[in-house]
Amino acid sequence: MKSRILVLLVAFLVLPGSLLSQTAPLASAPSSTQNPPAKTTAPPDDKTPPAAQTPPPAAASPNSNSDETIQTFRNVVNEVRVVFTVTDRHGRYIKDLKGDAFRVFDNAKLAQLRSFRSETDLPLQVGLLVDASNSVRDRFKFEQEAAIEFLNAIIRPKYDKAFVVGFDATPEVTQDFTDSTEGLSAGIRMLRAGGGTAMYDALYFACRDKLLKQEQVGPVRRAIILLSDGEDNLSHVTREEAIDMAERAEVIVYTISTNISGMKGKGDKVLERIAEATGGRAFFPFQMRDVSDAFLSIQEELRSQYAIAYKPADFVADGRYRTIEILTLDRNLKVRTRKGYYAPKP
Repeated sequence: MKSRILVLLVAFLVLPGSLLSQTAPLASAPSSTQNPPAKTTAPPDDKTPPAAQTPPPAAASPNSNSDETIQTFRNVVNEVRVVFTVTDRHGRYIKDLKGDAFRVFDNAKLAQLRSFRSETDLPLQVGLLVDASNSVRDRFKFEQEAAIEFLNAIIRPKYDKAFVVGFDATPEVTQDFTDSTEGLSAGIRMLRAGGGTAMYDALYFACRDKLLKQEQVGPVRRAIILLSDGEDNLSHVTREEAIDMAERAEVIVYTISTNISGMKGKGDKVLERIAEATGGRAFFPFQMRDVSDAFLSIQEELRSQYAIAYKPADFVADGRYRTIEILTLDRNLKVRTRKGYYAPKP
């Protein structure tokens, strides 16, 4: 009787442990269940500062299951890249400065400079926007020929690309991205003057649907040359919305006025605003021969720029607009660059 009681007591003590081992498997390792997934950011470009750097994954524990997820940790480095131009008081390009000649302020706070270089040979992505409305009919033909001469001089086969858009009431692509100067010339000659003016829509379209979507392998310089009198009477987007899109696409806009009155008008002020906001320059060639000089100046500027990369002092990936200011230690020099950028959203 005593031996039976002893056997039953032993069985009672052993049985719960063996049942527990069959019904309650061990919990997964904390790294696969408790840590949130690592955040990633969009690929970096001149306007999308953060760039993710991924270290090698940590070695798995000897006791880990073969199907256990290995957590990857990312070290995010916030970096903004900006292209800019420096001129003296007479408008001459200064091309021999060093990085210590500049101070960069991001959102009014001094930023840490990471790299500096002179950029005279970056591949170009250029959009030529030509106002084909009735208001520019007087010297339309001459401007077409000047634009052809410009693209023939600046576009290098297998290196640079450009496209042509004519606009009146709507934008029309007469030549898509190509490195063929013959194709670009044909696209310009296809333009015909007539109709109203939707300049803001054309600029918005060129930035969003052409330049922003164009494949980019490595650093490039994006620019738009806008020929117009600056008068807009048909656009669906506003001037500031067009500028906003140009900033998002990291596009420098150069404007060439088609106003031949000899006096700056309301439209010319609009062209100045667009160029200044994007780091470009506005030209007012009141005489036809000055149009060619404007194109030559743009060509020289695109080959006379600097590029910097810097780390903002208090960067937050919140999708908000952040200002950029670049100053030189020499007060006789002037820096021209875009006014800011949009931080990526988390």
